[in-house]
Amino acid sequence: MTQNAEHNTKIIDDVVIRFAGDSGDGIQLIGNEFSLATALARNDLGTFPDFPAEIRAPLGTLPGVSGFQIHFGSHEIHTPGDNSDVLVVMNAAALKKNLGNLKLGGIIIANEDGFDAKNLRLANYADDAHPLDEPGMEDFVIYKIQITKLIKEGLKGLGLGTKDLERTKNMFVLGMICWMYHRPIDSIKEFIDRKFAKTPDINKGNLLALQIGYNYGETAELFTNQYEVKPAPMKPGTYRGITGNTAAAYGIIAASVKAGIPVFYGSYPITPASDILHELAKNKNFGVITFQAEDEIAAICAAIGASYGGSLGVTASSGPGIDLKSEAMGLALMLELPLLLIDVQRAGPSTGMPTKTEQADLLHAMYGRHGEAPVPIIAACSPSDCFDAVYEAVKIAVEWMTPVFLMSDGYLANGTEPWKFPTSDSLRPINPNFATKADVETGKFQPYIRDERLVRKWPLPGIAGLENRIGGIEKEDPTGNISYDPLNHEKMVRIRAQKVANIADHIPPQSLDAGKEGGKLLILGWGSTYGTIKTACQQLHSEGVEVSHAHLRYLNPFPRNLGHLLSKFDHILIPEINTGQLSVLIRDKYLINTINLNKIQGLPFTVAEIIDKVKGIILSPKG
Repeated sequence: MTQNAEHNTKIIDDVVIRFAGDSGDGIQLIGNEFSLATALARNDLGTFPDFPAEIRAPLGTLPGVSGFQIHFGSHEIHTPGDNSDVLVVMNAAALKKNLGNLKLGGIIIANEDGFDAKNLRLANYADDAHPLDEPGMEDFVIYKIQITKLIKEGLKGLGLGTKDLERTKNMFVLGMICWMYHRPIDSIKEFIDRKFAKTPDINKGNLLALQIGYNYGETAELFTNQYEVKPAPMKPGTYRGITGNTAAAYGIIAASVKAGIPVFYGSYPITPASDILHELAKNKNFGVITFQAEDEIAAICAAIGASYGGSLGVTASSGPGIDLKSEAMGLALMLELPLLLIDVQRAGPSTGMPTKTEQADLLHAMYGRHGEAPVPIIAACSPSDCFDAVYEAVKIAVEWMTPVFLMSDGYLANGTEPWKFPTSDSLRPINPNFATKADVETGKFQPYIRDERLVRKWPLPGIAGLENRIGGIEKEDPTGNISYDPLNHEKMVRIRAQKVANIADHIPPQSLDAGKEGGKLLILGWGSTYGTIKTACQQLHSEGVEVSHAHLRYLNPFPRNLGHLLSKFDHILIPEINTGQLSVLIRDKYLINTINLNKIQGLPFTVAEIIDKVKGIILSPKG
């Protein structure tokens, strides 16, 4: 850390800030806007929106606390950070729930008006408690600010009611933190103008609250320092901040355009997948059709019907919605039609914890259909990677005539990071193989004639001569007629399975993300654990600890060289936000032992958890 005495500004490499308050305090809104301001300041960043599972928990209570954590820096950022350097709390409950994750010596900025007797009782403190002054709090730098009082004084005369006045306190906080960390506020002003364009008084109140907060930081002489985080080095290009769900929506659109086929998105609203529907609905100019069905089954069946008609059929869900789609997924497999099913995983089973993340659907994606019903499985590893992973999943679905599972999760779906806009030329072509009249010139159309990969053509309805039977009953090879013949059934089951297995010949070999090709320990990950594992490996390497990292995108089929790569290491550590589902698949496929690191708390791994486990293995007498 260096200090610029002239401006009393400390230059720091990175910082982790956590905003916390009631669901109605606008915590997610200011988190998102601060993230945008940070992106415009050309810092790399990672975010973790931490929503309460209750739709509207009682105000001031622990279950109702909403959090938003952002980690930004002048170097590559791969996680939202383990513990926060700065904790901004709107009330006592927010402090109580988040204090344990604040670094010693960290900064607490507290809305003192949220620590009255009522708020203390709601947060399960004693009426006479002083949580900001109790023993142990001297380990932190605490700034007590009467935010609510300052807002009411600053906005009097605008004619706003008490509730509307108090709702602007999040903008005061946002302005103050933007001053503290040299964030531009022009984009935030533009956002306020758009959001409250139809309510001029509320618009003016929020703009004024933002400026009051910014000016307070500058003039109150409360803070001893401002902080500056220099821009991070990035490849030239056009960037924007993007969430995983938005990136997934853009990946669908890009794949549709490259394939030359329209999108049909059949969906039923469910947390945390709904934002994909919202984003696609904004982009109908790309030929996107969105359909909000009456239930999950109707949504996927409509998407299958769209694929039968020559569109790119897509559906998405989470948790119990994936359960309901399972039978129809088998239908798409039997029909051998392209279909993309995006699983934005959340903590289960049943309703579980709808706003909390988990990786517990992998075995469901692999085996969760009756009969022999293998499908390709692709996993995204970061919010921006959801674009590339979805694009790849669509390419496989269309070119291999098969339904495909795309695995995301709540952590990726809601997290934000910078995303460099791809060019059309940088995207690989997607080539649908439609049947034509030429396929009937030598006789009656045979819908299950296959190429050397075992892939059939895509016949569209309405073309004379290409009529064929559809439905879930077993197909006769190659006519597509109904068949109950035992040998034909076995043949078709094996063909469908081999077709999926053949995809392994057309995907990249598994590579290492870090470390040497062989040694004592390989960390094998998949999905949203990527950033945490990568950061842990960077820290371990800086300490001289040798460890390698490989991250799987293709979960079915595995890359052809995966078994050979794993055989070069003494130990395989697999961190998962489940009880060890990838470990089950690896052990089954390659007959090797694995070491599990599992977490089922609705939270992502911390870097420290990975490092501690690695050191335990490396330093073990048996290691």
